[in-house]
Amino acid sequence: MGVRGFSSFAAMTTGERSVSLSNGLAIQRRVVLAIILREVRTRFGRHQLGYLWAFAESLFWVLTFAGIHYVLGATPPAGMDMLAFFATGIITFILFRSTLTHCLASIVGNRPLLFYPQVRPLDIALARALLEGATVSTVFVGLLLGNALLQGELHVDSPLLVLAGLGAAWLIGVGAGMCLMGLSVYFPTTERLVPLLMRPMFFVSGLFFTANDLPTQLRNYLLYNPLLHAVELVRDGWFVEYQAHYFDASYLLGWVLVLGYLGLLLERFARRRMELT
Repeated sequence: MGVRGFSSFAAMTTGERSVSLSNGLAIQRRVVLAIILREVRTRFGRHQLGYLWAFAESLFWVLTFAGIHYVLGATPPAGMDMLAFFATGIITFILFRSTLTHCLASIVGNRPLLFYPQVRPLDIALARALLEGATVSTVFVGLLLGNALLQGELHVDSPLLVLAGLGAAWLIGVGAGMCLMGLSVYFPTTERLVPLLMRPMFFVSGLFFTANDLPTQLRNYLLYNPLLHAVELVRDGWFVEYQAHYFDASYLLGWVLVLGYLGLLLERFARRRMELT
């Protein structure tokens, strides 16, 4: 084969790969959308009242801890509104936790779908994560806008920082959930470890405090938790009067990238293991 023939062959091969990649992405997009619609009907039912549960859970936790602090006479840091202070922390944590748990249960809860050759565990996890991200983000906006109407004012310092913090919490949940999903294929008891991990994280992720107010020694330990950085970023973006002095963007991004890479790797191993069994 001459140089000109080889060039034509290489161009044809590149074109075929581009078409194949485009077709593959189109198929995956349709599969993910179909799974999302299936999840919506399964989890929320055929009536829109099913969505109220997502608001009710977040509102319950926010009002509970805000009420406890009100009874005790405690005030939120830096003069922040109490309901908004707890909402920015608790809903960010719920976004992380719900995304993680739904990604983890992707294989167990949807194993019949994996008999279809177009459906992979990655598609199910991605569909569940997107649905959870959209649902909890809607709850976040709804509760805080409702609180702003009650207060009669709305001041958001930086919406981009708020989106970045919520996005980071969501991506960490996706990555960690996919890692645990892959491990659950080899170790079925993995799901039992999640509640044990979530309980301490609920109290060390900045839901009831800010990193600025912690003693130096305690703060140095808690800042190893990437979710604390995400909560700090959300509050920095939401409250005009608060600045997160100890937030580390590179550290948070590192967690997102590492967990995402490990999640994709373990998903691939889990897929091969399931094909052999």
